[in-house]
Amino acid sequence: MPTDAPQARHDDSRDGAWRVFVVFLRLGLSSFGGPIAHLGYFRTEFVERRRWLDDRSYSDLVALCQFLPGPASSQVGMAVGLRRAGWPGLLAAWLGFTLPSALVLILFAYGMAGYNDLAASGWVHGLKVVAVAVVAQAIWGMARSLCPDRTRAGLAILAALATLALPSAAGQVGAIVACGLLGRWLLDLPAPAPAHPHSYPISRRAGIAALALFVLPLAALPAWAAASGSSLVAFFDGIYRAGALVFGGGHVVLPLLQATVVPTGLVDNADFLAGYGAAQAVPGPLFTFAAYLGAVSLGPLHGWTGGLAALAVIFLPALLVLVGALPFWEQLRQRRGIQTALAGVNAGVVGILLSALYDPVWTSAIHGRADFALALAAFGLLVVGRVPPVLVVVFAALGGWLLAA
Repeated sequence: MPTDAPQARHDDSRDGAWRVFVVFLRLGLSSFGGPIAHLGYFRTEFVERRRWLDDRSYSDLVALCQFLPGPASSQVGMAVGLRRAGWPGLLAAWLGFTLPSALVLILFAYGMAGYNDLAASGWVHGLKVVAVAVVAQAIWGMARSLCPDRTRAGLAILAALATLALPSAAGQVGAIVACGLLGRWLLDLPAPAPAHPHSYPISRRAGIAALALFVLPLAALPAWAAASGSSLVAFFDGIYRAGALVFGGGHVVLPLLQATVVPTGLVDNADFLAGYGAAQAVPGPLFTFAAYLGAVSLGPLHGWTGGLAALAVIFLPALLVLVGALPFWEQLRQRRGIQTALAGVNAGVVGILLSALYDPVWTSAIHGRADFALALAAFGLLVVGRVPPVLVVVFAALGGWLLAA
């Protein structure tokens, strides 16, 4: 199997939380382009460079997080941090990946009005272009290991066509489910090497408790807000629901956040749109937009307190549902039938990435020959030159600035 060798060589040692924090901080400072691009950066860092995971284990984890509500890339990062350094590692991974963009957006909320046109600047456009190269590199590497035969290549194409026809979270989940069922039915794979076990320090009892805690606020917060009439409770109810009911993360969360803060008057629509523009110009997860909304809010909590509180609340459901799912997922993925279905799911993930490469990544970034040339150069640096992604990001930003000059 093409994935056997990487599985045998990957690094199974444990790390301290500080090292995990530093690795994720660098990703949090350089990972532009949204959740799909983030997964590409993660694969480069954790599968190819550091060998913390093999391709199969990484793809299994991505498939799980695509099924769960919340920001998929952040949940993958939390799981990687948990495996490398336990619970402190999970917190370190989340802080490192999340804080850079959250802090910038809170500062923006304090009146950095001169950056209103940031999202339209040339260097930000260069960051959108580099996302094309990052996603293309992820597809290139994952397709070679996860679609080695005609059947799985066909499943990937089927998933790409399905998600192009139904460009929504429901379409993505449907494509993954269909590929899993077809993989279970069509694939007759040789018995693979035992999947490398992941050391997640979570018991089944803790997982069940986490799932219960995930559901509880969905019922309790609306009732509390209605009974008390508190704008603060209603604000946190809307923020929590946005984090709990969005699959895949990214731009899908924005309408839910807007419905929470704009009609109630907590955030002016012009301020909401200005923050949205700024959110396009920062790396890391788009869920950090909640930090901006908490900081700019006219409610009882605002500024740094409101921003950090909203940031914690929107990520809390993602953490709880991940902790609830991991102990059961780790045992299920070892079964032969599940492994065959996962082979189909992994092929479907490649197809979804292929679809996302066109829309929204390509359509939002490539507007002419110069953009394509910049993306091709960045792809060459990543794949052929094996230049560190952070340097390629800087190269693309400078290239975008020069093209706009």
